[in-house]
Amino acid sequence: MRFSYAMLPDYPVNESLAAIRLADELGFHACYAADETWHKDLWQLFAVAAGRTRTIRLGPSVSPVLLREPALIAQAAATLDELSGGRAEVVLSSGNFGLLAQHGIDSARSRPLSRVKEAHHVVRTLLDHGSITHQGEFHSYDGLFTFARPVQNRVPVKLGAMRGPKSFEAAGELSDGCHHALSYSREAYEYAVRHIRAGAERAGKDWTSLDIGAWVVFATGPDSAQAKEAARSMVGIYASSMPEEQLHRNGVEPGALKPVIEAIGAGDLARGIRLTPPEIADRLSIAGTPEECLEKIRTQIAPTGVNHVICAVTDRTLVKAFTGRDLPDVADVPAQLRLVHERIMPAFA
Repeated sequence: MRFSYAMLPDYPVNESLAAIRLADELGFHACYAADETWHKDLWQLFAVAAGRTRTIRLGPSVSPVLLREPALIAQAAATLDELSGGRAEVVLSSGNFGLLAQHGIDSARSRPLSRVKEAHHVVRTLLDHGSITHQGEFHSYDGLFTFARPVQNRVPVKLGAMRGPKSFEAAGELSDGCHHALSYSREAYEYAVRHIRAGAERAGKDWTSLDIGAWVVFATGPDSAQAKEAARSMVGIYASSMPEEQLHRNGVEPGALKPVIEAIGAGDLARGIRLTPPEIADRLSIAGTPEECLEKIRTQIAPTGVNHVICAVTDRTLVKAFTGRDLPDVADVPAQLRLVHERIMPAFA
């Protein structure tokens, strides 16, 4: 089982760079960040981080193909790969529905999976060959080329997926893996892996060779209650992007979250947090002491075929930035990374 650090690059840049460097020193597999307008630009951040780290892999999880032109994603990934000495990778998706709406894009009418499939072809082709001629439904190129060339023989290009089943199958069939965000139950991951495997086998691939990642809201520390409260502060924000089918697979009735999502959608984050029941927050996060987090990973994720846990670490700074709440007793990012390294990762070595 690999462990990676997923950051929202909303901290002061020097703090983000220090956290990436610490994750590198502690042996985390990768550092990912969301390629979204809401946050600082991950490509520039990772370009600097590449020169300050040795082994940690770097890239977006996810990069939204409805907002960022896929040829430019390939160009950025190839440049990052050269800067990092061959440590770049990319996870593609259609994008966060809330962000797309703010950009005036109706995701339901945009045929998101078809766009992701075509974007994957564009990114894969440009990374592998440095040029592309393609007449597609959404993108057309006539001899487009780039001098941005990667160091790796094959830069991993993966797909993000949440609802399924077609998105999971596409990831298994077409790409180098799948990052499945915001699931926490064995049922949800067995469903995802079953369809990833079906797609891989349809393409004649060994599904166990794929990177199958669980991207999870994560908070840990010596004080279980404080860690869980930090996670609860963010669960409603994240859950608003979860399809109803995914909520069901995680044991949550969509109606139970409706008041939370409505409050957050209206901009009343404080009310949304108050309305988030602790039991639902527990279902939709991995939070608590390191031992509690380890037990949930061991029982709900590890048995399913997932081979990669991607910890979206939630700390005092992040909670305050998003919600205005101050939780002074929550462990900061460096402390949480050390706890994962010392008390969770060894169980899967």
